[in-house]
Amino acid sequence: MSAPKDTTPKNTDRRGFLKGAAALAGTAPIAFAQQGAQQQQLAQNRAPSAAAEVSGGSVEVLTNERPGADFMLDVIKSLGIEYVAANPSSSCRGLHESMINYGNNKDPELITALHEESSVAMGHGYAKIEGKPMIGMVHGTVGTQHASMAIYNAWCDRVPTIVILGNETDAGARRSFVEWTHSAQDAASIIRDFTKWDDNPTTLQHFAESFVRAYKIAMTPPMGPVAIIASGKLQEEPIEEKDLRIPKLTPVLSPVGDSGSIAELAKMLVNAENPVIVAGRVAHNQAGMSLLAELADTLQAPVNDQRNRMNLASSHPFYNTGNVANADVLLALEVEDVFMLTHRMSPLNRIGMEPPRKIVKDTTKVITITSADLFQRSNYQDFARYNEVDMAIPGDAQATLPLLIEACKKLITSDRRIAMQARGAKLTEQHAKNKQASITQAALGWNASPLAPSRISAELWAQIKNEDWSLVGNDGFFGRWPNRLWNFDKYHQFIGGSGGEGVGYGAPAAVGAALANKKHGRFTINIQNDGDLNYAPGVLWSAVHHNVPMLNIMNNNRGYHQEVMFVTTMAARANRDVSRIGIGTKLESPFIDYATMAKAYGMKGIGPITDPKDLAGAIKQGIEIVKRGEPVMIDTVTHGRG
Repeated sequence: MSAPKDTTPKNTDRRGFLKGAAALAGTAPIAFAQQGAQQQQLAQNRAPSAAAEVSGGSVEVLTNERPGADFMLDVIKSLGIEYVAANPSSSCRGLHESMINYGNNKDPELITALHEESSVAMGHGYAKIEGKPMIGMVHGTVGTQHASMAIYNAWCDRVPTIVILGNETDAGARRSFVEWTHSAQDAASIIRDFTKWDDNPTTLQHFAESFVRAYKIAMTPPMGPVAIIASGKLQEEPIEEKDLRIPKLTPVLSPVGDSGSIAELAKMLVNAENPVIVAGRVAHNQAGMSLLAELADTLQAPVNDQRNRMNLASSHPFYNTGNVANADVLLALEVEDVFMLTHRMSPLNRIGMEPPRKIVKDTTKVITITSADLFQRSNYQDFARYNEVDMAIPGDAQATLPLLIEACKKLITSDRRIAMQARGAKLTEQHAKNKQASITQAALGWNASPLAPSRISAELWAQIKNEDWSLVGNDGFFGRWPNRLWNFDKYHQFIGGSGGEGVGYGAPAAVGAALANKKHGRFTINIQNDGDLNYAPGVLWSAVHHNVPMLNIMNNNRGYHQEVMFVTTMAARANRDVSRIGIGTKLESPFIDYATMAKAYGMKGIGPITDPKDLAGAIKQGIEIVKRGEPVMIDTVTHGRG
């Protein structure tokens, strides 16, 4: 299995090491591609480059050794993983070295992150574009704690991500107090409540089976993050196990709703006078969008899109035209919080002054189709309030849609079709009115300074609408103006928000999504919130270093304005001074110059833009930079909320 070896360590001083390396500088390590489940032989005479720098006075050299990390990399390659994002760490040094030398830094390519949270968040954004996971590699106890927020966001957002967690389980192998403080008996314990699965392999064969299993579990609806512990000894010690093999990946077919329940649901929908479909995380890809559109067209029913994914084209005549209060049948597809779909609550509810208000009729039939019913944890409360529904159908919504569509089509009589078409005509008229109302509203404050997000969105659309564009930043804090003014009709054009509402997700997830878009030649746009960027500004350097083209539009409203509104509400309720609400919420004295921040990380920076007359020219300049293959930041100073 392994090459012949000399197991005697040879100590040499730094000068001797570099002299020996120089003599061997012409001998390069050779990387072999993984073929099926079989191991490949490793080329002999692997040697460090003559330019290698070694800290300290000595280095231990073992020749002709194939470390365990090489086989671990073979396993990773077998799954078609394109990228591993990591902040360099001693506990993952074996895998790091194997990736860049044995694997030649290709499939996967190592993406340098400046923070572990960013490394996992990049994978979050990447997966929502590419439909498969990349890896976030984190360092021991401290790296896991840094990365935990990003893992939690992926958990709440039902996104498949893989975390490799470096750890030295064997106490006898820990060489310093640092390795003791950065190691744990149960390294994944702090993230176990918000991962689908984790394992701590003790052998290379164990790693192979666990890693393939982890990939399979992450990709099975409801999707989510998984974690694999990579012990230092397993990475670094020579391969001695015999007959190592990589298991075949057999994806799990998405769970489909029960056919009897679907038949009953189809009767309800076909006979309903005012059915409303609400879409949460329905579509996994373009096919999912087509299926949802087919269901809406079949029933001539409205679809209210919660925009956790791209579910339905914004130009569809039934898009966001439903009135939940008038619904007689309400179908919730992968909706994360059904209670808040059927009820309204005010801040006064928390102190017992105002109970939740039900907004649907008592006779409304509420039906859910969701894979969330197939898997839950108990500690973190992302499952929301208990759903008192009339029928709960467990299964993946996209996978269940073909069965539901077919069942509905079989039941539609000529009389029902006429009634449905009349309903569809009214919905189409309402959609046109909604669009015109948005255009009219966008003109308000057109010449205002600070800039109106509506104008920024309109100016952007005028210049990117003919591109193959992808909006990878959530526009929720931008008044949702892109959604109201642009034409979204492709799956990659919007990826939703963070899931767990954790600040610090936006910038790194956008870089990960832009990384996925890069090979498709798409034009990536990120509307970036200022508070969010300050959690992880180093990701700007990652975008520049790895040549990730993207147009960043800074929503620089100089504060945490959601909290401004909350504190204002609290002060007003207590009849106190509302003029002091900027304390602890505003980013001023001094203002932050994000164009200069971008330049500090090597990114092109434009602005700050405060005069709306300068906006179109700045966008044009930014687009030219992105088309050259570079990222750019346009700092637009905006008013408080969109």
